[in-house]
Amino acid sequence: MRVPLDLMGWDALSLIDPGAAPAGPRMPRGAVVRAGPEGTWLAEVQARVALERLPDVAEPVEGWGVSPYRGCAAACRYCSGRGAHRRLGLDAGEGFATQIVVRPNLVRLLREELAAPAWRGEPVAVGVGGDCYQPAEERYRLMPGLLAAFRDAGNPFTVYTKRALVARDAELLAEAAGAAGGRVAVSIAFVDEQVRRAVEPGAPSAQRRLELVSELVSRGVPCAVTMAPILPCLTDGADQLQATMRRIAASGAGEVLPLVLRLPPGTREWFFGWLGERHPRLVGRYEELYGQGADADPAYRGRIMGQVGRLAAAFGLRGAGPLAGAPRPRAHQLALV
Repeated sequence: MRVPLDLMGWDALSLIDPGAAPAGPRMPRGAVVRAGPEGTWLAEVQARVALERLPDVAEPVEGWGVSPYRGCAAACRYCSGRGAHRRLGLDAGEGFATQIVVRPNLVRLLREELAAPAWRGEPVAVGVGGDCYQPAEERYRLMPGLLAAFRDAGNPFTVYTKRALVARDAELLAEAAGAAGGRVAVSIAFVDEQVRRAVEPGAPSAQRRLELVSELVSRGVPCAVTMAPILPCLTDGADQLQATMRRIAASGAGEVLPLVLRLPPGTREWFFGWLGERHPRLVGRYEELYGQGADADPAYRGRIMGQVGRLAAAFGLRGAGPLAGAPRPRAHQLALV
């Protein structure tokens, strides 16, 4: 079923949480809405650009990102992508998991932009606006085309995901990683299943993600783990950090990227609302740690990151940094030979 966006009453969706969304969505009128899996709506929107500059405070180590989907069925309460949903005029709360924006022309745009003379071949993060292997990918299959574009351009990339669907593309991932410098970064912030059910209600269990890391490594895919986010007072205990790092190391991952929870606008309101409902005694501590900003107190972050760094070294894990790609020949240069 193809229905013009303006006939679906998309304005009503932005009113689910009037306080969190601006007046009126900023969706192109030509967008098309489809019924999606698991009670979601999929809004097909033609992207204007593929490569987007990430802010300096963004969690990935890459400076550029590509997002085939905005919004995410994993419904992680801490996801920093919620702010982008709000800027689109969509609900940054429950709607973040049910109002998924799809960018079906992204593969063509990415190939054009990677081939542009001005592009310097910098590392690119894939999936920063929403998990690129969430259920919508089963229908749209955008990732094989994106991976082939990175492979053909020799451009380094990191795929960020929690989903086992990434294993579908293991052969292509291994090929692209070998040609361009690439990896998959699976998010495993903690191994406490009770916490996972509370803050990542739509995501696979930590055990399933650990098994996914092992499967990808066994199939020749370079694999890192983003130990993110570490949640103050919930998953930052010494025993919790050690247990998580031990299981990450046992999975076969070569690198780990630990990050402390960030609460940018759009995410902050949603997370604090949940915290007040489920852990009211922690609200005061979070207010102390985060003040009015997105980042936790620097002293706290330094202590936690130092502790995690020592654990990573003890378990033989490297810190995950940006990838460097091989120099790429240009067509106009070859013409001079």
